[in-house]
Amino acid sequence: MATDGSDSGLQLRSLVKKDGVLEISLLRVPTPEPAADEVVVRVDAAPINPSDLGLLFGAADMSTAKVTGAGADTVVTATVPEKAMRAMSARIDVSMPVGNEGAGVVVRAGASDAASALMGKTVAVLGGAMFSQYRTVKVQQCLVLLEGTTAKDGASCFVNPLTALGMVETMKLEGHKALVHTAAASNLGLMLNRLCIADKVPLVNIVRKEEQAAALRTLGAAHICNSSSPSFMEELTEALAITGATLAFDAIGGGKIAGQILTCMEAAINKTAKGYSRYGSSTHKQVYIYGALDMGPTELSRSFGLAWGVGGWLVSPFTQKIGPAATMKLQERIARELKTIFASAYSGEGSLAETLSMEAMNSYGRRATGEKYLVVPSKDA
Repeated sequence: MATDGSDSGLQLRSLVKKDGVLEISLLRVPTPEPAADEVVVRVDAAPINPSDLGLLFGAADMSTAKVTGAGADTVVTATVPEKAMRAMSARIDVSMPVGNEGAGVVVRAGASDAASALMGKTVAVLGGAMFSQYRTVKVQQCLVLLEGTTAKDGASCFVNPLTALGMVETMKLEGHKALVHTAAASNLGLMLNRLCIADKVPLVNIVRKEEQAAALRTLGAAHICNSSSPSFMEELTEALAITGATLAFDAIGGGKIAGQILTCMEAAINKTAKGYSRYGSSTHKQVYIYGALDMGPTELSRSFGLAWGVGGWLVSPFTQKIGPAATMKLQERIARELKTIFASAYSGEGSLAETLSMEAMNSYGRRATGEKYLVVPSKDA
């Protein structure tokens, strides 16, 4: 039996009820005793990623959200539109813990040498249910942070860094030589810029506002295109012609941006074409959609020949594809460069209960570029 209070803790849960009501609450749950190859981590920092919002809010209309109670008794309710309930069928009346990743201190350890060696260490964890005060996880789910690295430094150690590295590695594996990225002023976008500058990978950044472009210029980004500019298509075509980029990662998903990128890729390639083909260029052009900032349909105006593709991309299938050994090498690089290339910034932070305030939800629920929220579960203790 633990004597430090880690035998149980608060955990944030999301529940979609069969009557069409979303309920988000804090439950006190027992902390499982660690097996030989497990440790108990006191979670000191956990970011809210876009993928977390999908689980946290489900398909609820958050304009209907109401908050009752306070502290550990805080409860958020919101209405799920009837037409969206079918998409929620697999999770109806199932209370689900939230939080993909986080970091904290190992406070209890199993009997194995590998587990015992982590006692007292600050580790980053990719384990799900990280919006919890305590998490029992396997040793292999932990990444030991270097001396002097805090839990806040390491909270976003997996999703964004592995995504940025995965984009560059995908480029190499598929034979492309440059990248295009939308929503490029996001935390991930800034990280990808630092990575591409360090690794000398040409990168074309697409933003929606001039202030976002200014932030990227401060980093030293060479190619920035503002999608709200009247000359966006011409500017994008020119940047693609210079870099030779034929691979794009799109965080937006809906709307015309994927089709616009493919159109400009084709136009850039045709600048140096030796002749006309009614089938378009033979160079394959690929857009991977990895986000859903726009939940509307993806619109494609077929003006880019026949050598093209649009598909989905997620970091988890990517790491499964390259295997554990290659993934570990990427994680080791992340740990070494966590305060430089892979550093994350947060626009707000709060305890589990504070995360459920209307002010906080309105902030991180906007999914605004450059605004990332940090949950501090141990603050509730």
